[in-house]
Amino acid sequence: MVLSKRQLFVLLTAASTFISVAAQPLKVLSTQPIPGNGVQQMNILQAMILGFVQGVTEFLPISSTAHLKVVPVVLGWGDPGVAFTAIIQLGSIAAVLWYFRLDLTRLLKGGWSAIARKDYADYDLRLCLGILLGTLPIVFCGLLIKKFIPDFDNSPIRSLAAIAIASIVMSLLLGLAEILGKRQRDFETLTMKDGLLMGLAQSLSLIPGVSRSGSTLTAGLFIGLQRETAARFSFLLGIPAITLAGLVELKDFLDQGVVDAGITSLVVGVISSTVFSYLAIAGLLRFLKTHSNWVFIWYRLIFGILILAAIRMGLLINS
Repeated sequence: MVLSKRQLFVLLTAASTFISVAAQPLKVLSTQPIPGNGVQQMNILQAMILGFVQGVTEFLPISSTAHLKVVPVVLGWGDPGVAFTAIIQLGSIAAVLWYFRLDLTRLLKGGWSAIARKDYADYDLRLCLGILLGTLPIVFCGLLIKKFIPDFDNSPIRSLAAIAIASIVMSLLLGLAEILGKRQRDFETLTMKDGLLMGLAQSLSLIPGVSRSGSTLTAGLFIGLQRETAARFSFLLGIPAITLAGLVELKDFLDQGVVDAGITSLVVGVISSTVFSYLAIAGLLRFLKTHSNWVFIWYRLIFGILILAAIRMGLLINS
């Protein structure tokens, strides 16, 4: 029997997931201590590079959190810390706000006008409400984590092995979405229900390695959206979530003392993130008009397997 490419993908991905996890002992999600606290001071060059990593990976379905954790560790810089990575996300939000400025202006004006007319069936108003509804799940789950898992940033779920497994699992789900998704609905067919469903998927991105854009793009394909439509709405849906996360971390950062934390490096990181985020948004939307997500699917699969292999061989510490 000759297997099709899709059948071969499902079999290989399922087998890779099983083998990768089975190859590790049951303590695969436990972290190992590293010298110091694992959070390093970033110099200007490092901040610029991490801004590039943030900008390129925030809107591609490959997880910015995973790459901001893995890249500096592989380069020997240490974990830059959750606060640093969350704040340079403000560069990504600046980029998406600028890129979609016309869409956002139309939506806000249209939604406000619909409220004034009491036209609650207006498309712009419903889309605004869909974005708001879609933001509630990640805010709710984030608050729960803050309350019940106060040391979440240092928990085993942020370990390299956990990130690798999340990357592998999400590659499988995105692959299935590519196979099963109808891809018949355009941007004008979006509903509040779509916003809520993609918002629920977005809340999964609180798990490092899942990818906010990856989870929402996957959900969008499963509910029948075209690739470009799913990506476009994913970007709009991410605006409130990324902004809130960045502002909260910025407040904590400022409370700890600006001078000691390295404000210059942080500014450089934000600027770098802004530039490369804008390029990534434009590039991905253009790419998805004529291409599928298979390049990202295979990348995530290989990325996860390589991390697990490096941990297994002792090349990386599962921190």
